[in-house]
Amino acid sequence: MGNKVFVAGTGIRQFGRFPAVSHADFAWPVVRQAMLESGLPKDRLDVAYASSVFGGMLLGQQVLGKLGISGLPIINVENACSSSAVGVREAAFRIASGQSDAALVLGVEMLSKLGGGPLPLNADDWDVSNGASMPAIYAMRAQRYLYEHGVEPAALSEVTVKARGHGALNPLAQFQKAVTLDEVNASREIANPLRLMHCCPTGDGAAAVVLVSERLARSMGGALPVELSACVLRSGLYEPGPASMTTSHASVKAAAEAYALAGVDPQDVDVAELHDSFAIAELMYYEAFQFCKPGEALALLRSGATSLGGRQVVNPSGGLLSRGHPVAASGVAQIVEITRQLQGRSGAHQVAGARVGLAHVTGGGISGFEHGACAVTILKR
Repeated sequence: MGNKVFVAGTGIRQFGRFPAVSHADFAWPVVRQAMLESGLPKDRLDVAYASSVFGGMLLGQQVLGKLGISGLPIINVENACSSSAVGVREAAFRIASGQSDAALVLGVEMLSKLGGGPLPLNADDWDVSNGASMPAIYAMRAQRYLYEHGVEPAALSEVTVKARGHGALNPLAQFQKAVTLDEVNASREIANPLRLMHCCPTGDGAAAVVLVSERLARSMGGALPVELSACVLRSGLYEPGPASMTTSHASVKAAAEAYALAGVDPQDVDVAELHDSFAIAELMYYEAFQFCKPGEALALLRSGATSLGGRQVVNPSGGLLSRGHPVAASGVAQIVEITRQLQGRSGAHQVAGARVGLAHVTGGGISGFEHGACAVTILKR
């Protein structure tokens, strides 16, 4: 990417449902946390990026104004679920090119204000106007994947059990209670074969990071912080004909590009936060990121390799299924999680000895595209 970029500060708060709180009041504490952790005064920031899908106009100015951060370029970013990861990418590229030395990136979403049910998509979209929703789309992916690989629908529940088990160890997760296979399989059907506990919850969340150049990081003294080694963004392929149901071309291409930029192989990744918005997604992404061969995802899960204590832990935070998925907050929240994992700061859900981490988030919901956007970030210690 050019000049090296480092994560100097992180901020995050517990995800959940807080409908009475405004976006700005919910978000400013995580910005303050990230700034204090970085040790930078607010006037040292060169640029700020703020992301929200449903937060309204000029959200970055609303949030940062509460902390007296103003006058600098504040750029508001929307790219569906990838929004704040895109903010990280843009900030990193700005630092890598030498235009800036310090940048703040914020993601916040308050989905509880929308009530319940699936996220509202663009009513003008052809698929949406004919009844498509994200649960329905992932149910079709699940049906095809299960058929192609001879997997029983109940096996999807094993993903949820792992996610909830990890989330039970994470005090910032929306769901902090382990569940059994029987409990997951008994949850109500949403879109065959997906049941309620196969789907991520709606809720509220906010997270922030401060990124700095190597020059600034060295001037601050001490050991260098976690390096942001690759930031890749891909838009999905336009497929006007039959859609690819079991392969995300955007994720496959973004993964390969990120590995090449960071100079790592898939098996070098010690810890990953993957976009498990639905249980089937985690299995699909094991394959997209070459953690296993096509059709071997369930075997990888059952081996324990992707669980805490395994060789390549996936979603130690609980992932979207347990930590929660407040859309635009998820990308930067994943990067906060990976940064803290590489620093050995994750407490009961710490991945021992983690040195290379990966964060992956996708955004979709428009007809003709298998995904609207996919962002992959690789970090190193």
